[in-house]
Amino acid sequence: LQDLTGDGGVRKQQLRPGTGQPVPPSASVAVKYSGYLGNWNKLFCSNGNSKYPRLMKLGKDITLWGLEIGLLSMTKGEAALFILAPEYAYGQRGCPPSIPPNATVLFKVEVLDFIDSEECDAFFELTPEEQDRLPLEKVLKVAATEREFGNYFFYKQCFKIAKDRYKKALFILGRRSSSKAEESQINASKLLLFLNLSLTYLKLDCADRALKYGELALEMDQGNAKALFRCGQACLYMREYSKSRSFLARAQCIQPFNRDINNELKKLARYYKEYLEMEKEMCCHMFDPLNSYS
Repeated sequence: LQDLTGDGGVRKQQLRPGTGQPVPPSASVAVKYSGYLGNWNKLFCSNGNSKYPRLMKLGKDITLWGLEIGLLSMTKGEAALFILAPEYAYGQRGCPPSIPPNATVLFKVEVLDFIDSEECDAFFELTPEEQDRLPLEKVLKVAATEREFGNYFFYKQCFKIAKDRYKKALFILGRRSSSKAEESQINASKLLLFLNLSLTYLKLDCADRALKYGELALEMDQGNAKALFRCGQACLYMREYSKSRSFLARAQCIQPFNRDINNELKKLARYYKEYLEMEKEMCCHMFDPLNSYS
């Protein structure tokens, strides 16, 4: 076993290697874990049944010193076993009734993902005036990290949280630009967020909001096929068939072989046909009383 602390307090056995850089001290991590007593035969805690483990902030949400030391030795995708001596786990008191005093505990851990939020942590400790004085490069990095958090929650289907993180990133980018070059960089970051928000609002069944953010993206890039596609989807959801066709046809002109765009146009044609048939049927029913009277 690898001795991580030099005193045998935290020992590690790697089960599967990961990739990339080790987890940084300022990261928020998503892990699967199981804690045991004895010879791996008494389970006292686990989140193994959780489909989407929550992000936990190192130094805040993870309270076991030894487990945090272990996580800092891991990379994304890695799985490992850890043996934690009492002084690196629950100490002399333990944690009754599950953990007896002076207990050595065992953990099986898998790092699913992590996001380094050091820049964000430092940014939000500043006053608004201090934030405004930061170099644009740092502000863009903070906004990109917030967008990364949004993407994480989006793919975990936590759409409301994802929406809030995207909007937080937009707020960060609300500073005034001092030059055309700065404005261009800020707008490039905003464009990605507008597209993300448009899709997220579609997932939240808020088509009007999805259309709004799609159109904001188009104000920055009129030929953005993804923005046109999102607007087309939103209009189709709202049964605005003519507007939907206009957006989707423009998107198709830009990307004629895009499967998603072409499938959406087929869906539009099907929905519009059903709509016309329903209208026709309603008209027939309207005239039924007259025909009966005749």
